[in-house]
Parts: sequence; structure tokens; C-alpha cells
Amino acid sequence: MSNQQMPDDLKRSLKNRHIQMIALGGAIGTGLFYGSGTSIQLVGPGITLSYLIGGVAVFFIMRALGEMSVDEPVSGAFSHYAYRYWGDFAGFFSGWNYWFCYVVVSMAELSVVGVYINYWFPKVPTWISALICLILITVVNLINVKAFGEFEFWFSLIKVAAIVAMILFGLLIIFFGFGNSGEAIGLSNLWAHGGFLPHGLWGLLLSLVIVMFSFGGVELIGITAGEADQPKESIPKAINQVVWRILLFYVGALLILTIIYPWNLVGTTGSPFVEIFSAIGIPAAAGILNVVVLTAALSTYNSGLYSNGRMIHNLALHGSAPKLFATLSKAGAPVYGVAFSSGLTLIAVILNFLVPGKVFMYLMSVATMAAILNWIMILITQLKFRQSKVAAKEGEKLSFKLPFCPISNYVTLAFLGVVIILMAYIPDMVYSLYIGPVWILILYIGYKLRGPSKVVKGK
Repeated sequence: MSNQQMPDDLKRSLKNRHIQMIALGGAIGTGLFYGSGTSIQLVGPGITLSYLIGGVAVFFIMRALGEMSVDEPVSGAFSHYAYRYWGDFAGFFSGWNYWFCYVVVSMAELSVVGVYINYWFPKVPTWISALICLILITVVNLINVKAFGEFEFWFSLIKVAAIVAMILFGLLIIFFGFGNSGEAIGLSNLWAHGGFLPHGLWGLLLSLVIVMFSFGGVELIGITAGEADQPKESIPKAINQVVWRILLFYVGALLILTIIYPWNLVGTTGSPFVEIFSAIGIPAAAGILNVVVLTAALSTYNSGLYSNGRMIHNLALHGSAPKLFATLSKAGAPVYGVAFSSGLTLIAVILNFLVPGKVFMYLMSVATMAAILNWIMILITQLKFRQSKVAAKEGEKLSFKLPFCPISNYVTLAFLGVVIILMAYIPDMVYSLYIGPVWILILYIGYKLRGPSKVVKGK
């Protein structure tokens, strides 16, 4: 094989700056810029409380993954850990479910790209915009991991800078009337339209479903561990930033948004950030923000292709995917895994052609279920990982432990269970409750047809 490498030669080319910005970017995606309109309609100004609650759960999930990733930094991340510490089916299920989740998330991102492009070019069909972006990002991921890292670094930097600027700009509007004829808006919108929680506790609970979708993808940091040049330093630092990222980017941005504009006037057909700045007469800011939300969608799709290529590569190493996907290019990119995953996201382009405008919520419902299953697998795998380390008298050697384990595991698992139940009460989300069991059955059948893993457990 003159142009290919042995399957385990992934390059450790991601620098600390790449890891930190990937972690920052993972907290800012389409769920915030686009999906927040739907969650605001469910809960009103109390959306900030929704993100605080969801953020605590995500922190424990990330610390559970971080404990394993720092101890064993591999590209297969939680699929590898599930194989090793839980069993063959757990590893098989965890890997394929994560891959499926990010294929669907990638489709969701592609489905809204056209909405953002239509802000400038309303006559361009959404499916054409989606196709162009698919080709561009696929080419980037077929080059090498450093190309992915650089693109994601700059994508994330744009998102971070934009959110910080939007918060500062919003504060000027609130207290000094900047861009509003010098008339300070004040804080009254937080309670003037039905109160802080206009739909009560039930609205708060329902909003948690869409909020948790917004956090989907933060576990990408575990995937990067296998290609980080200094994983034991960069991974803990990135994961520990999750809490303040959530406070600043989600809670801060949405607090500003619900203060400067009545929550009941926020739409759900475009980015609420763009809508609001347009509505209060600042079209330049709205145009800039549209660039940012488009960047956010491209960033998440970029990350999705990256992680899918690595996950299916790891599955192939365990004999759980065709051997072809274990092969790497000279540059260390799992080209076949990336190309296959990209090809499947073409379905989103077709859906945008057939049912434009309805794709995002359908895909979001499926992605939310798959993401929750991923998080459940991470929390349970970490319990088994910790038990194994304690049994081998290596528990004290762990340098990045999950706080309050195992209580934090059980509480977070219970929270995720409640979110699944709540999905039944959101019309656009209920489909995932039907698809979820079918998907689990398909994976079980696939596992039985595949046979035992080719990697020795505990090796």
C-alpha cells in the first residue's frame, strides 16, 4: 500500500490551541443560534435557568469522559472504553450510536445552512446551499487532522468573538440605548410579558429537551484525545472550562437576548439573534450575526465529519465495521470513513429538496435521543472503569477524577431519563421515541451478525 498507512497510525497533530478552541466551539452551535428560538417559546425568559440546569448535567458527563480520556487518550474514546471495561456489545453499541448521532447532527446542520444563506440570497434553494457546504467541508476533512484543527480553530474563534461582542453590544443597548435612539431598554422584558416563567414549571421542564440537544457535541473533546499532542494537559483544561463556557455563552447570551426583546415575539423559523437585531433596527449587526450562525453550522458539520471518521475507524479496528474503514491515508486521515459519513449526510440535501423548512426539528428529535444514549453509555462506562481501577488498586493514580462519583453518575442518569420522558410531550420530538427502540434493535441484530470483537478486552 504505497499511499496508505497501518490502521493505527493516527497523527497526534492537534496542538493545545486547537483543543481549547474545539472545546470552546463545541459549546456554541446551531442549538444555541437556531434552536434557542423554540426553547424560548417554551419557557420564556427562564431559558437561562434551563441552560444552567442542563449545564450541570453536561459538566458531570464531560468529567466522566475526561477521567477515562486522560487516563487512556485514544481516538475511539468512549467506544474503546466501553469495549474494554463493559463488554463487546456495549462497545459496538456505543461506537455505532455515536456515529449515527453525529451523522444526524451533521444532517441537521446542513438543513439550516440554507436558511442562513437565504438571509442574503432568498431565491437560492436551501438544498443547493447544503450541497456546496457538504463538498467544502468534506474536502477539508480528507486532507489531514491538522487541516481540520485549523479550520475548527478559526471557526470557533469567530463564534467566541461574536458571542462576547454580542453580549457587550447588548449591554450597551440595555443600559445606554445604543442603537435604540439613545433610549435604554432596561430589564423589564424579563417579567413584563407573563413573568420570568410564563408557562410555569412545565414549560421549564419541556425546554430541557431542546436545551440538551444544544449541548450535543461537547463530548467531541474525548475524540480529540487520540490526536492531541499533549492530552494529559490539554484535555483536563478544556473540560474544566465547560462550566464557565455555559455561563458566558449560553446563559449570558440568552439573558441579553430576552432582555432586549420580548420573548413572545421571538420566532422559530430563523436565528432569534438575527431576527432580534433586525427588529430593533440594527441590520448591520444582524448581517454580521448571520455570518456567525452560518459559521456555527459549518463548524459543527466539520466536527461531525471529523468525529465520525475517527469513530468508524475505531470500530473497524475492533472488527465492528468493514476493514476498509481502518485504513488511513499518508496524512493519517481515515478517508474512507469520512467519505462514507459525508455521503450519508447527502440525505439531508435530499430532505431539504423534498420538505424544505421542516427538516431541522425532525432531525433534532432523532439526534437528541442518540445523544442521550451516548451520555448514558459514558456515565455507565465510567462507573465500570472506576470499579476496574479500584479493583486493580489503581484508583488513586487517576489524575482527573469525576467529582462525587458514583452519586453524580446516578443523579445525572436520572435527569437524562426524565428528559427522555419529556420528549413524549413535544410533538416534533415524539418521533425519536419510536425511532430509538428500532435503532437499538437494529444495532443488536448487527452485533449478533458481526460476531465477537477482535480486540482482547483489557489488553
